[in-house]
Amino acid sequence: MRNISSVLGKLAKSISVGLVLLFAVTSVSNAQDATNGGALFKANACNSCHAVGRQLTGPDLAGLSERREESWIINWVHNPQGMVDSGDAQAVELKSKFPTMMAPYAHLSDDDVRDIVAYLQAEETKAAAKKEQAAAQGGGAGSEGASDLMIIVVSLLVVIVVGVAIVLTRVTKTLEKLLENNKATIDASQAEYDARGASKFALYAKAFLRNKKMVGFVVLMIVALLGVVGWKTGWNVGVHQGYQPVQPIKFSHQIHAGVNQIECQYCHGGAFKSKNASIPSANVCMNCHNTITGGEHYDNESGISPEIAKLYRAVDWDPETRSYGNDTKPIEWIRIHNLPDFAYFNHSQHVTVAGVECQTCHGPIESMEEVYQYSPLTMKWCIDCHRETSVNTDNQYYDQLIEAHEKLKKGEKMTAAMIGGLECGKCHY
Repeated sequence: MRNISSVLGKLAKSISVGLVLLFAVTSVSNAQDATNGGALFKANACNSCHAVGRQLTGPDLAGLSERREESWIINWVHNPQGMVDSGDAQAVELKSKFPTMMAPYAHLSDDDVRDIVAYLQAEETKAAAKKEQAAAQGGGAGSEGASDLMIIVVSLLVVIVVGVAIVLTRVTKTLEKLLENNKATIDASQAEYDARGASKFALYAKAFLRNKKMVGFVVLMIVALLGVVGWKTGWNVGVHQGYQPVQPIKFSHQIHAGVNQIECQYCHGGAFKSKNASIPSANVCMNCHNTITGGEHYDNESGISPEIAKLYRAVDWDPETRSYGNDTKPIEWIRIHNLPDFAYFNHSQHVTVAGVECQTCHGPIESMEEVYQYSPLTMKWCIDCHRETSVNTDNQYYDQLIEAHEKLKKGEKMTAAMIGGLECGKCHY
């Protein structure tokens, strides 16, 4: 018994020490600036070759801190080719699996590399949390609350329905009295029409036309119906929600953004740094499709899918000789989301400054086989979003505003340049 107690005691001490070390390592990792690491990861275009949870041109970075020591990661980022030349076993193995050599980033400090590792760990934790949340919710989607306008419209409909019910009740009573008073006349008329072979419909139509109140009520209902249809039609003029044109190439966002989880900014880099999201050029597609032909899903001799074959014809790429020709033809994509000329929308202001996700406006783009306009993109829709979205003041723009207001309080001069007057978008759309 004493031996068993001694063994259990030692085991408990070992577990305690392990937990303390694990907590210490986690604390040190969390102490790094994951936000700065994320900014560095994107600023140095690391996300064009690497991702968390999937393999791109480079290896999957999920669990990087568990597979490699911190000193090894720092040395690799600073000089990857040097580590391969030195004969480092892990570096040589990595080179054999991924022939494309990563560029050296000697300008990054050791702390910068640690921040990037902390960012990768945070992204991995975030991805795991999203999966758990999706599993718990069972794929359910939340519903938007009713707007004030909707409440008013519903209230008016209730009042109209009650009013119509009252009117119909009175009309019914009037018709009953009319039928009782004119029963003898109707019977005589019925006999006369039966003799002539007329239908009962003509009889009731004649009685209806004689009742001016009923005729007036029906005319009023028709006018109201036409008014509602006209108002709804006019309200939706210029609204292209659900617009889904046929594109020259059947590009599937579900495969690229959903299954392969390619980041939006890899193709639409303009959304993060300019007004327009921009349509990627064909050479961006060829970064992957010079080797990925998609022919394994088709029963053909060429081993190339028909849609990728269209891309090859556009850039004049010969998959046999793996060379480009000079007979290039632009891909005539059809624009889906199109705002009026008088509406100014800046992608970078929403995506980079406000942190708005692409799905907020474009819907579940990662599940669309063919892209369509998900949101109405009306002024009311934009205004409702601006009323509900909180402003993120943790950026340089608001820091400049605070600094300018502090100068005003001290009686110092404040110029337009201090509050963004030198930004290109102020004058150039």
